[in-house]
Amino acid sequence: MKKIVLFAAMALFTLTASAQVKFAYVNFNELVMLTPEADAARTQMQAAQKEASDTYQSMVDEANAKFNEYQQKQATWTPAIKENKEKELTEIQNRINEFQQSIQVELQQQQAQLMEPIQKKAMEVVEKLAKAGGYTFVFDTSQFYYVDKAQCKDLTPDARKELKIPAGRTLESLQAELQAQQQ
Repeated sequence: MKKIVLFAAMALFTLTASAQVKFAYVNFNELVMLTPEADAARTQMQAAQKEASDTYQSMVDEANAKFNEYQQKQATWTPAIKENKEKELTEIQNRINEFQQSIQVELQQQQAQLMEPIQKKAMEVVEKLAKAGGYTFVFDTSQFYYVDKAQCKDLTPDARKELKIPAGRTLESLQAELQAQQQ
């Protein structure tokens, strides 16, 4: 009985070892960054960052106004009023510091929340293409130093079509768009 199980295991191993293993690669970062959904997420993030920046600036303006008032009038105030104004300035500075810390965390969480479904969709498309093509392994080119492209199939063009990424759009053109928006 042991000989039969051992023979079956060896036969299965031999068949598996001789089977054709197919490899493919994809630029996952390109897929995620160039989707129309990523454009919408970037727009949302820019709006949130602007709102945060505006809120921060109004807090700083308030602090500067109170500080200027303090500098101009401190000589005429009683010690109790002066102490009260100093506490108020300290509280404003603490609120600004807390806001800076919390808004950074919130913006990072919002970005992760917006990008998660985009990454999931791109992963599902890559998996679908890999299964349809019978590929055993799909490598992300951004994670490897070298991929022999002659030994593998590039699934990026097919995935771009599935994700409805315009043909002429590249990471370089996206970078140019973002730089133009900042100016």
